[in-house]
Amino acid sequence: MDIFSSLHLSRRRLIGAAVALPFTASFVRAADPSLSFNELYGKFGVLGLEFSDKVKALAGQEISMKGFMAPPLKAEAQFFVLTEVPMSLCPFCSSDADWPDNIVVVYLSEKQTFVQPRQTIEVRGALEYGSWTDPETGFVSLLRIRQAEYSAV
Repeated sequence: MDIFSSLHLSRRRLIGAAVALPFTASFVRAADPSLSFNELYGKFGVLGLEFSDKVKALAGQEISMKGFMAPPLKAEAQFFVLTEVPMSLCPFCSSDADWPDNIVVVYLSEKQTFVQPRQTIEVRGALEYGSWTDPETGFVSLLRIRQAEYSAV
C-alpha cells in the first residue's frame, strides 16, 4: 500500500468516526447530579431549616448521594435511612417536626441485601422533598430518594 492509499483510508476512518459520534454520544448516559448532606438545607426560616435551592431545583430528577445506611427495622424492608455519619440505631422519628437534618429516606426500586452500617454507599434515585407519611409504615419524612438503587463505594 502506498502513502496515498494509506492517507485515503485514514481520512475515511476519520470521517466515519465524525459522522457516528453524535449518534453514539446520545446513548451515553450523563452522570446524575450529586447532592451532599451539606447541600440539603439553605437558610433558617420562620419554620426552621428550609431546603436549599439546589434541593428544590433537583426535585423529581435522578440524583446520586453518598452516605451510610442506618440499620433497618426489619430485613424485608424495601426502604432504609441514609445518614451522614455511621449510626448504630435507626433514626426514625415520630413526626416531621423531629426530623434530623442529616438523614434521607431511601425507597428502593426492589429489595436488596442491606450492608454493614459503617460501609459508605452511593444511592441513585429520584429526589423528593416535603412532608409525606408512608401509608404502609406511618413513617413521616421530609426528604426522600425514590426508585433507588445503591452500591458500596
